[in-house]
Amino acid sequence: MERKEFLRGLGLVGIGTLAIPIINSCSKDDDVTSDSSTGTDSSSSSGSSSGSSSGSSSSCSVTPSETAGPFPTITPSSLVKSNIVMDRTGVAFTIKITIKNTKASCAALKDAIVDIWHCDKDGYYSEYGGTSMQSVNYTSYHFLRGRQTTDENGLVTFTSIFPGWYSGRATHIHVHIYNSSGTSLLVTQIAFPEGTGSAVATVNASTANGYTKGMSGYTYNASDNVFSDSVANELGAVTGSVSEGYTLTHTINVAS
Repeated sequence: MERKEFLRGLGLVGIGTLAIPIINSCSKDDDVTSDSSTGTDSSSSSGSSSGSSSGSSSSCSVTPSETAGPFPTITPSSLVKSNIVMDRTGVAFTIKITIKNTKASCAALKDAIVDIWHCDKDGYYSEYGGTSMQSVNYTSYHFLRGRQTTDENGLVTFTSIFPGWYSGRATHIHVHIYNSSGTSLLVTQIAFPEGTGSAVATVNASTANGYTKGMSGYTYNASDNVFSDSVANELGAVTGSVSEGYTLTHTINVAS
């Protein structure tokens, strides 16, 4: 069985029932699959492009599903907001996600519920911590998590800070999409373009903005346990600069 298929198969297993490997900072998102969220409630040139991705799926097929990771939002319905920065600092980042419906010839899907979450510039997630999975305790914080409902163009927009990275994973954003009734449609992740001059490389060199890791020890998409089989339909398009901020645009196809 392929590792990725095995990970997906863990999606219905709760975090508490799994043995979680000990690592520093954030755990690898593929070490455990958990989705505690529901649709309602549950426990460097300025202006230059940073990737050639179109930010959308190449055909009218459902975007690949991925693990929610060990740090899904515990109560997503309480985080209805477009600005998800809270107290975090870093390079300004705007996230624009369009949801399309494969059952309607990939027309824009209005009124879909979209949850997103990602780590901060240091690689830490809110709502978790103080354990071997994540040393810093952010259990009482809710930064870099939010929920929005798509408009008539299938679009949601979030204001955030550019994600950092942690051992074993490439830079990424988690997304969970529901229909208007709160039924889960898809859990997936968004990958980032990489390489010299990319936003990932430029931002992580920006010590003035608190990104202190650089790229030493970084796991690239090609070696990432989530993205290594194929990243084509999960790769966002990133444009902008450190001084002006970056914008990610991406299209996700669901069957609704």
